Order: sequence, then structure tokens, then C-alpha cells
Amino acid sequence: MGANESWVTESLLVGFWLSTEMEALLFWIFTLLYTISILVNGIILGLIYLDPRLHTPLYYFLSHLAVLDMSYASTNVPKMLVNLMSHTRTISFGSCIMQTFLYLGFAATECLVLAAMFYDRYVAICHPLHYTVIMSWRVCMALAVTSGSFGFILSMVHAILLLRLPFCGPWAVNHLFCEILSVLNLACGDTWLNRVVLLAACVFVLVAPLSLMLVSYVNILWAILRIQSREGRAKAFSTCSSHLCVVGLFFGIAILVYMVPDSNQREEQEKMLSLFHSLFNPVLNPIIYSLRNTQMQAAFHRALQKRTTGGTASQTVGLV
Repeated sequence: MGANESWVTESLLVGFWLSTEMEALLFWIFTLLYTISILVNGIILGLIYLDPRLHTPLYYFLSHLAVLDMSYASTNVPKMLVNLMSHTRTISFGSCIMQTFLYLGFAATECLVLAAMFYDRYVAICHPLHYTVIMSWRVCMALAVTSGSFGFILSMVHAILLLRLPFCGPWAVNHLFCEILSVLNLACGDTWLNRVVLLAACVFVLVAPLSLMLVSYVNILWAILRIQSREGRAKAFSTCSSHLCVVGLFFGIAILVYMVPDSNQREEQEKMLSLFHSLFNPVLNPIIYSLRNTQMQAAFHRALQKRTTGGTASQTVGLV
């Protein structure tokens, strides 16, 4: 570095330029959404764990999706809530890099898990007679482990490339959290390699899986139309439409943020899109994919009945 450069130890998260009253209102709205996302995804995890009828590959991947939704929301939303009620809005350089690493790792892993869920539905609809052989528990675990490994390996590469860059003060990240593009804009050195690697990672975890899914959906739709039972067709369409909604929201927003050419006018739009990813996606995913699912609803009713029956039995024993 040059003589006039110094290592940054603390940075400022700019966030939105709002009045104190508006920030207080957003604090309570964001807190409510974050709490709902944690509770709903936690309920889904509990139901899948407790109900043996949900111990299938589809719900195995749904449990991973719930964990990932809670995890990547928790990497930045708590700090975002603190900043809304604080006038300093500072974050240490180490915490900023760690936040970037975790957010990218969980987000990339979720992209690959969604691709694995698509593969599960593709096999179930297009190759139903071989489903149990193809989607064995060993294959499911391998897909889940591979998704997490690739996601965090890519995230580690981004973090290492960030750490090699010189950053000069004063340092203010024009975002709600330490998002990688906003951090790269503040580097004093050449970020060409970082941006090329980020683009390559987006092609690997976004464009390639999304293209494969969209092309393969032609085969899925053709297989659904050949199902004789109306109930079977409706169930298959419901599952596929739910998956398409989740994929469209998650992949679409990520492509807009990371692959559309950047400009100064897009900074505020990118904040809103990232906010949607962090706050609204973890709430919408379980509603779209799980709570609309009849099997999940049945599991919830069985859990309530079991608790009610257990409570009634305990009261009866106490009276005796």
C-alpha cells in the first residue's frame, strides 16, 4: 500500500437515510418478520423431525432449506435491527468480512439445495418406478453435503480474495449489511479478480442450475400430463408450482443483484432486493413450499392431536 493508506479496523453501515420515527417503525416491522421466519421454519423442522411420515427425501431437503433460511437471515438481520435503533451503525472490519463470508456461504448453499430438491421432484415425476433406488438416503446425504461444501468453499474463496485487498479510511459501506459488491466498491486496489471470480460463482450456482431446471421442466410437465389420476396430476402440479415460486424468487433476485451491470442509480434498489432476500424470503419459503403442503398440514394436525390427547391423558391420570 502507499504511504497515505491505512488498514481499516471499523466501518460504517449506511443503510437507509430515514427519519428517526421511520427507523423505529421499520425496527418493529423487521423484528416481527424475523421472529415469524424463525418460528415458522422452526415449526417445520420440528414437524419433519417428529413425524415419521415426513422422513422422505423431499422433506429431508425441506428441513435443510428451513435451516438455511434461518441461518442466512440471522447473519445480518440482528445487526440490521441494532443499527436501526443506534446512531453509530459501526461494525468491525473482521465482523464485516465474517458477515460477508457467512451470507455468501448460506445463500450459495441454498441455491444448490434448491437444485437438489428439483432433482428429487424430477426423479419422482419422470422416473417414479426407480425413485427409491435413485433417491436413496445415501444419495440425499451426498447431495446435501456437496451443496454445503461447494457453497462454503466458494464463500471462502471470496473472503480470501477480499482480505488480500487494501482498504483505506474513512470506510462507509453503502448497504444494510456487508454485502460483497458494496465492500468491493470501497477497496483501494484492483478488484478485477474478485469480480471475475464472483461472476464465475454466479454462473455456477445461479445460471447453470436455473437453466437446467427450466429445460428439464418441459419433461416434468409432459410426465405430469400423462398421469391418469386427476388427484395425482393436481398433487404434482402443486409441488412443481411451489418449487418454481421459491426458485423464481430466490434465483431471480440474486441474478438481478449480482449479474445485472451496476450503476449508482441501482444502489437503493439493490438494498431493497437484498432486504427482500434476508427478511421476506425466509417467511415466504415455508408458506409457499411447506404450509400449503397437505402432508405438512396433516402432520401439524397430528402433532396438535397428540399434544391434546397427551394433555387429556395426563389430567385423567392426575384425577385417578
